Amino acid sequence: MRVSRLYVPLQLATAKQVELDDESAHYVRTVLRLKKDAEIILFNGHGGEYFCVVAEVSRKSVLIDIGRRSERSVESPLQVTLGLGISRGDRMDLSVQKAVELGVNKITPLLTERCVVQFKGEKKPQRLLHWQKIVQHAAEQSGRTLLPELLEIEQLNNWVGGQQGLKVFLDPYAEISLAELKPEDMKVTLLTGPEGGFADHERDLAKAAGFIPVRLGSRILRTETASLAALAAVQMLWGDFGKESNG
Repeated sequence: MRVSRLYVPLQLATAKQVELDDESAHYVRTVLRLKKDAEIILFNGHGGEYFCVVAEVSRKSVLIDIGRRSERSVESPLQVTLGLGISRGDRMDLSVQKAVELGVNKITPLLTERCVVQFKGEKKPQRLLHWQKIVQHAAEQSGRTLLPELLEIEQLNNWVGGQQGLKVFLDPYAEISLAELKPEDMKVTLLTGPEGGFADHERDLAKAAGFIPVRLGSRILRTETASLAALAAVQMLWGDFGKESNG
């Protein structure tokens, strides 16, 4: 029987007991329906995970006894940063979720000229919180012990100049493929656009900042497909896809 994994923003240490916050307690109590003495794995996103036992489940609190620590890691040797042009609703959610599963290390949601999503008032922090929850749940499901970093929503022109490693942006009309390139210091930065793609001046801006336009095959991919195909491709070329697991 598979043991459930749960991300908790807590200090964890063997032989200690922790009380879960309201959201995590609700998940354990109502969704997982765990009872006293049930096994659960906790991790806090800083590396490693702990094999634990539920000490108490009540309406007021859920207490967890922390057991042995495991240093197991499923991280790729390739460090991947993703600049993700913001798309609508489920498309963006899917892109964030699958990027975590595919081993991304940093995600920055980007506002571009053709972005159709508008943020007014409290919508920006609300969306960031929503995406952060997706990151956490995807890390739980995929067995990651390091939590990918979700950065603040940023304008494309403010983001492109501060990136490192091999820098590429996805362009269906480019002449270069990923296989013709190599990462710098095992670091890759991917830039993908929203539904309408990049405006010409944005493409010029990216190239001026050192980004190389690359194509993914002969077909035009939707935004949520393009980012995930690119992540899978870089993991196959330079990361841990196709390599024997050490976990």
